[in-house]
Amino acid sequence: MSSQLTPELERKLTTAVERMPAFPKSVQAILEMTRNVDCLPKDLVGVIEKDPVMTVKILRVINSAYYGLPNKITSVAQSVVYLGINTIKNLALSFAAVGILPRFSTTGFDIQKYLLHSLTVAFVARLLCEKFARGEADPMDCYIAGLLHDFGKVVFTQFLSIEFMKSLAIAVDFDKPLHIAEQETIGADHAYVGALLAKKWQFAEPLVECIRDHHNPAAAPSAMMDCLRMADMICRRQAFGDAGNPWREEELSQMPARFGGEIESVIAKVGDLEKILADAQSFAQIGTER
Repeated sequence: MSSQLTPELERKLTTAVERMPAFPKSVQAILEMTRNVDCLPKDLVGVIEKDPVMTVKILRVINSAYYGLPNKITSVAQSVVYLGINTIKNLALSFAAVGILPRFSTTGFDIQKYLLHSLTVAFVARLLCEKFARGEADPMDCYIAGLLHDFGKVVFTQFLSIEFMKSLAIAVDFDKPLHIAEQETIGADHAYVGALLAKKWQFAEPLVECIRDHHNPAAAPSAMMDCLRMADMICRRQAFGDAGNPWREEELSQMPARFGGEIESVIAKVGDLEKILADAQSFAQIGTER
């Protein structure tokens, strides 16, 4: 789709993405360190502990019912022992991403409902990976894909707000997928812009591609993509939060093959959806505290 962009539109979108805030220095350092396979846990802990706000949030989530750990965790070092480097890294990234969200939007796009949708998709994508794609993808990478997959909408709501308002209205009034409405009104969709943002934030290429192609039926499937698409379907069907893209029953024909043909049986394997919703709500509350 990027090949159809005019130079003017490309410049406009790049400028919008450049205007998005960068991650905090501590999170940039974490990303940098964890790209090195020889990254030592104590080095990671040292960086996180220099960011007291991040430390408090990570410890609050780890001690929440979501992780259900038997003993209270009192330090980041302890949390790495229990949950591993990748989980702690991705929690730090999650809080950084949530912290970048604007408090409100001028387009009628509800940021709190958007956040709840993104978090529930993240939680469900992680569970789907554990149950259906073990060994093919990292569950916490699927979680980050879920959290960030719609972040292009945040770029639109802040920097192309008039065009984005039109897209939201078209999606509802004409029962169209939002990404199609965006292509009609803006010339590019939120997936494309979200991938530009993930690149700016220096995420790994597989994650950037997953965000870019999550609405592209011709994209080569991957375990991460399958888990993201299925999680998005489940959460939109259950109306967990709202990201401006109403559920349409005909989407069931696009279920990734690895899950079989029955959405109900996939939901049954995921487990208690109401608990997932409650966990996402508490994470959102911790994440948005400034």
